[in-house]
Amino acid sequence: MNEQGQHGGADWREAVRQALHIVVGHRMRSLLLILGVAIGVTTLLAIYTIVSGLSGRIRDDVVSGNRPYIYVSRYSGLGGEDPEAMLRRPQLLPAVIPALEAVPGVEHVDYQISNGRGEVLKHGEERTNFVQSFGSSENFPWIFSIPVDEGRFFTSMEVGSRERVAVLGYGPRKDLFPHTDPVGKSIRIHGKPHRIVGTMAERKHIIGALGDNYVCVPWTVYEKDALQQGVEDRNVALLVEEGRDTDEVVSDITGALRRARRLRPSQPNDFDVVASETYGELVDQVTGGVALVLVVLSSIGLMVGGIGVMNIMLISVAERTREIGVRMAVGARRRDVLLQVLVEAGTLTGIGGLVGIALGYLASWGMTHVLRFPFAVSPLVTIGAALFSVSIGVFFGLYPANKAARMDPITALGRE
Repeated sequence: MNEQGQHGGADWREAVRQALHIVVGHRMRSLLLILGVAIGVTTLLAIYTIVSGLSGRIRDDVVSGNRPYIYVSRYSGLGGEDPEAMLRRPQLLPAVIPALEAVPGVEHVDYQISNGRGEVLKHGEERTNFVQSFGSSENFPWIFSIPVDEGRFFTSMEVGSRERVAVLGYGPRKDLFPHTDPVGKSIRIHGKPHRIVGTMAERKHIIGALGDNYVCVPWTVYEKDALQQGVEDRNVALLVEEGRDTDEVVSDITGALRRARRLRPSQPNDFDVVASETYGELVDQVTGGVALVLVVLSSIGLMVGGIGVMNIMLISVAERTREIGVRMAVGARRRDVLLQVLVEAGTLTGIGGLVGIALGYLASWGMTHVLRFPFAVSPLVTIGAALFSVSIGVFFGLYPANKAARMDPITALGRE
């Protein structure tokens, strides 16, 4: 058993040595084949890495929070129900806030109001594009992990006393006050003067400047000034305490809201409760499907490279017919000839795969750096790409290898 293992190991080493000798002996032909496989692997790996980075970036921007949070609304849009019917549900009025703050596992509650309309803000001769205005509580930056850049965020006292204060997003801050400090200045929002108390840091959102084009005021002020026109939308965001199970908190929030709204057990919920992770999973599903399609399409390039492997190995077998006949005449078995051709094909595509992995990660790093996507080297994907490239050579080398192994030694020796 041990002798057979040693003999098998010697066969493999000899096959690899002969394969490398053939590669060196036919440099141009081998180089073209390696290049074809390398391009295929580079494309495959770059697409996978870039799409993975894109998925991570979209996930971070959509979830927009360093810790899990829960979003309560009339209609989340994730259930597939009729939107018009869902939007006829009762609004989430401020009366639900105490019930939600009392739920175990809830650290902060942010009450939000908007009317779905943008407006142009002005200060002196400067003006913005359309800016989304909304009302929130003092907990908005904590829940969505958006830091304050200048000044401060408004306080709970300012929310309770309905003071007309405002916090500018990075977009309107840059447009209205390109060279001056905006804190303490006054702008008109919904026709009313508001004192600017702070500005928010740039989010560097995937949708660009649109992600920073907002202005935030206390929800009590927004309710008084902005809801006289347009359709109102009231939502609640809740930050989950560290170490708490999000699904358990979701269940408790659902129960608290049902009790606050006096819903009977037979009545369905007239609100939606969605954890931030749900949005992340939705993004993963969408980008995962796109990634699969792109990877399958890019794999066609490797299939073309595999056909090139078959053609080159057929030519190689034809050129070495007499050599194969001599080997078989002096005792080489058919499995030895089969192994030699397969190892040669696998070596060529394996080298191409290694070159492609290096180029693929280099291209991915450059693209993700330019696009500001997360970049990560995946050991499993790297090993998979290397094995896949070798398997392409072995698969497409089977026909030439079988053809070589089935040669009649006498006929092969008679070939010129």
